Amino acid sequence: MKNSKGIAIVFFMFVLFSSCKQHQEARRPISQASGSFMKKSVARNKKLVANEETQIQDVIKSNPNVVYLASKKGYWYSYETRNEADTLTPKKGDVAFFDYEIKDLKGTMIYSALELRPQIYYVDKQNIMMGLRDGIKLMRKNEKVNFLFPSHMGYGYHGDEKRIGTNQPLLCTVTLRDFKSEAAYKKENEVKLKVTPTVPTPTKESTPIINKTVDTITQ
Repeated sequence: MKNSKGIAIVFFMFVLFSSCKQHQEARRPISQASGSFMKKSVARNKKLVANEETQIQDVIKSNPNVVYLASKKGYWYSYETRNEADTLTPKKGDVAFFDYEIKDLKGTMIYSALELRPQIYYVDKQNIMMGLRDGIKLMRKNEKVNFLFPSHMGYGYHGDEKRIGTNQPLLCTVTLRDFKSEAAYKKENEVKLKVTPTVPTPTKESTPIINKTVDTITQ
């Protein structure tokens, strides 16, 4: 009787051990597949970056009279208008006022400056294109700069889901109109609000009769 109990216990332990071992072995392919996927992803990204850098270098070579500078962040830029009289550049805590347009590397317009309109940017406090976020801090007032951004400094894998495609390098031309501290900008706005006269709302009796066609155009 004791022997049969002992055999049963040993058999139970053997089954339990085998079950644990099989469970552990079943997990191995997942980690191996994950490691393989990561290696392939890294290799694919390296190839993508190399391809985009080749495209950008082709643009640089096609403009031998233009001096392009390489930034530490992995993009290139050249000056159309340079301000060597000033030394200050925008920093965190400033408000920058700029215009810009976006083209592809062939020079085809994607977004014009008129479409994008004047930009008011709180430096390092707003979510804008990574390349612009860094590039603006290199600029002095009244400078005009052409930036060649690889896709990881632009809109990356997703693009902007409108006109900028997947992994698309970009040519951005930026003109920095001005910049000032947030405190100065806030004070200016407060002064404007005080100076701007309040227009009284006309009463029914004093409201002039306006031709319907003209009224529609005015609105």
